[in-house]
Amino acid sequence: MKPVELKKDIFWVGAIDWSVRDFHGYETPRGTTYNNYLIKDREITLVDAVKYDFADITIKHITSLVNPSQIKHVVVNHIENDHVTAIDRIMALCPDATIHITERGKKGLDRFFDTSRWKFHLVKTGDTLNIGDNTLLFIETPMLHWPDSMMTYCKEAEILFSQDGFGQHLASSARFDDDFSACVSSVVLEDAVVDYYANILMPFGQLILDAVSSLQKLGIQPKVIAPDHGIIWRKSPQQVVDSYVAMASGKADLRALIIYDTMWKSTEIMSVPISEGIMDEGVDCRVLKLRDTPMNVIIKEFWKARGTLFGTPTLNNIMYPTVAECLTHIRGLRPRNRMAGAFGSYGWGGGAVKECYDTFTKMGLETFDPGLQIVYKPSTEDEEKCYQFGRDFAAKLKEYHTRF
Repeated sequence: MKPVELKKDIFWVGAIDWSVRDFHGYETPRGTTYNNYLIKDREITLVDAVKYDFADITIKHITSLVNPSQIKHVVVNHIENDHVTAIDRIMALCPDATIHITERGKKGLDRFFDTSRWKFHLVKTGDTLNIGDNTLLFIETPMLHWPDSMMTYCKEAEILFSQDGFGQHLASSARFDDDFSACVSSVVLEDAVVDYYANILMPFGQLILDAVSSLQKLGIQPKVIAPDHGIIWRKSPQQVVDSYVAMASGKADLRALIIYDTMWKSTEIMSVPISEGIMDEGVDCRVLKLRDTPMNVIIKEFWKARGTLFGTPTLNNIMYPTVAECLTHIRGLRPRNRMAGAFGSYGWGGGAVKECYDTFTKMGLETFDPGLQIVYKPSTEDEEKCYQFGRDFAAKLKEYHTRF
């Protein structure tokens, strides 16, 4: 692709990664992009870099617009590898440019590169940089989602360069939300936003609310939101902000999710009457088997549902390994306002269901006690217990959902 103009003399100069399917353990079936932006003004400014593998592409895009040696400023909003590892190549072309970065960002960048060659200006919230017709305003957003993170607002163009905020892992020939919705689907875009939030930003809900509040206090109402991954928001920037506020506030549907794995089918058999009981109680239900479902999909669906039941056989008196792995992922994401319960089959000794509940307690989840265990393959009587377990879970879930 060629550079794409966001507004007069402000360009996307990033790269599309069509082939990536594993993003530090997060499955990305739709690929991703590494977005960075060039502002052609009296003092030419580059906002962010890209992943090292795509350095040639961004340099080609930059060179098609300006002589890179004329770049006066480089803004580094975030120092994670997918955004900053091409900066060495870029700075070699504009060695006199000044890097604008947070103090924590500078300390982190020192660990990646020999930064003694470069000029730095350390910024904090409220600092500005006039580059000619445009003024850049810096807003620190620590832990969204690294300590160094910040956003940069171009006042005159009303563009918020939001680094990892409001992004998605989504490769597309469309650069803007309206183009993507027209040629693909707005539903796909909305799903990508939820997927990204649930898998990456879920632990930082309160910080997101604080960041949105900071933008409002600074009077920032962007006409364009330009993240470092995925689609650029020019048709509905406020819509994605509102979506983030809702997610950060713990929004969920009145829906039950069953996440399970099975060894000899007994736990899988249990999941069928449990799901029937849930649905007969008037609650929507989805059932996902762990070994047949990507982890990022599991986490996204967990986030969307108000309540989840985990089904696990007992192996060596503890949870089945795939269930333990799933709960480890979710525990690290620190979900809020969710209810959980557990069920499973065991042979000569139980333990898995109890361990699930111990984990729920550590996570601070509302629990549906006491869980359900059966020995070996479920009998007809056991299946009736499973059905009632599902109905009881759904009834409590409806009551719990009214709190929010």
